[in-house]
Amino acid sequence: MPEHWENGRCPRELYDHPVVHVTWRDANAYATWAGKSLPTAEQWEKAARGTSGGTFPWGDQKTAAKCNVRETGVEVTTSVSRYHRGVSPYGVYDMVGNVWEWLATPTTPGRYELRGSAFTSPLFRGAPAAANDANDTMHDDDTGFRCAATPEQMAPRKG
Repeated sequence: MPEHWENGRCPRELYDHPVVHVTWRDANAYATWAGKSLPTAEQWEKAARGTSGGTFPWGDQKTAAKCNVRETGVEVTTSVSRYHRGVSPYGVYDMVGNVWEWLATPTTPGRYELRGSAFTSPLFRGAPAAANDANDTMHDDDTGFRCAATPEQMAPRKG
């Protein structure tokens, strides 16, 4: 459980914020439990940039107002649907800013890639091609994750 949750419960005011203070191991365990996975670096970058290859999900303009990064001065996580003008070509929110996201891609034994930047980082660190990494036991208030799923996993179940 993230250390800022009380009695194992997420505070109500954070229901629509990314979950933070999770290690890579925690994130991977949750994704597996949910029948999904952490995205690979390639999957994550494709979700962020689409097929256009822009520097940012919205194109090549350096526009901090489209995401929660240091330059905005927010200094905490925000709702995952707050930055409508910063969505990716696939409609994915927060591919730049808010929290660093754990990926399935290892960089060295025991270390995994992070992408997306966070509210604590400058905009340039959030370019989808920019990578970071950390030890798989690291957790912080600016590090979270998202799950990836195949089209088959997303299809409605019949039965």
